[in-house]
Amino acid sequence: MTAPGDVPSQVLDQLRPVCLGFPETYEEPAWVGVRWRIRSRTFAHVLTVDPDHQMAYARAVATDVPVCVLTFRSPGDEIEGLVRSGHPFYKPDWGADVVGMVLDDGVDWTEVAELLTESYCVLAPRKLAARVDRPD
Repeated sequence: MTAPGDVPSQVLDQLRPVCLGFPETYEEPAWVGVRWRIRSRTFAHVLTVDPDHQMAYARAVATDVPVCVLTFRSPGDEIEGLVRSGHPFYKPDWGADVVGMVLDDGVDWTEVAELLTESYCVLAPRKLAARVDRPD
C-alpha cells in the first residue's frame, strides 16, 4: 500500500466485475479508497482503514490495525440482521441504510456480490433496478 485508504488489488479485482456489471455504473476515486456509483449515488465504497488516519472508520470497525472495509446500502429490513450477526458486519454511524463489512481472509465473495446487488437496487432508479438479476 502506498497511502492511507489504498485497497489491495486482489480486493478490487473481486469487486470491479460485480459493481461495473450493473447498468449505468462507474468507478471513481473517493476521498479515500474507491467507490462505485449509479448516477450521483454511491452504492459501494471500499478502503483500507488505518486507525492513524481514518479514526471514524476505525471506531466503527473497532480496530486498531489496518483493515480493508466495504460499505454499502441495505434495505431497512435486512440491516439489523446483518449487524446482529456480528463479524464481518458492523453499523457505521453515518447513513441509516449504510452497512459496513470487513473484507478479511474469510470473506465470502458470493455473499458480497449479493449484497452489492441489493445495494445497487436500493439506490438505482426503478427502471434500472428492474434490469438486474437479483439473488433468490
